[in-house]
Amino acid sequence: METPGGVLFLIRRETEMAEETKERALGPTYPKETIKALVEGRLDWETLKGMMSSFKDQDRFDKYIEILQEKVPWKEKIVLPIHEHLYIVAKDGQLIIKAICGHEYGDYRENWKMRALIYVRDTEEKFKELYPGVAPELRVPDTQWSHLREYYCPKCGTLLEVEYVTPGYPVVFDFLPDIEGFYTQWLGRPVPRS
Repeated sequence: METPGGVLFLIRRETEMAEETKERALGPTYPKETIKALVEGRLDWETLKGMMSSFKDQDRFDKYIEILQEKVPWKEKIVLPIHEHLYIVAKDGQLIIKAICGHEYGDYRENWKMRALIYVRDTEEKFKELYPGVAPELRVPDTQWSHLREYYCPKCGTLLEVEYVTPGYPVVFDFLPDIEGFYTQWLGRPVPRS
């Protein structure tokens, strides 16, 4: 027969073990400076390997968004980064795509590329600009079969995306994130709207 103290000890020990298991499952918690170094590509390999191999810390996304928010010159809240230079942001109750420079591409559910400057390499001369000094027979794709589309920001001129497609192929819509699902089911909170 167990004494009441013994039962309490076992219950307490089970609780402690559950907490330890939970901590191991969640992985380490990294400070904001480490996440910033990750974003900026300054992490040493050992730290990066440890981060990739363990579970994400609970607040990593929030730290990530804070770091990105500090880098942009505008006030709208970043909801989700979709590209190195493009973000889905909350503005006036809507979710839009906005570039680092401040150019707005409109509703996030529409293809931002349709509002970018597009340069199409569809001739041998335009392709030669990319491959100077290479033997002529090796440097240029057959323009009857392939085009190279370059998408630039209309405000700052940053090259945002390149597509290698057959002539006449529609503009590729890279992805449409389920923002509602991500915020409510993964983060457990509503989508920011302002």
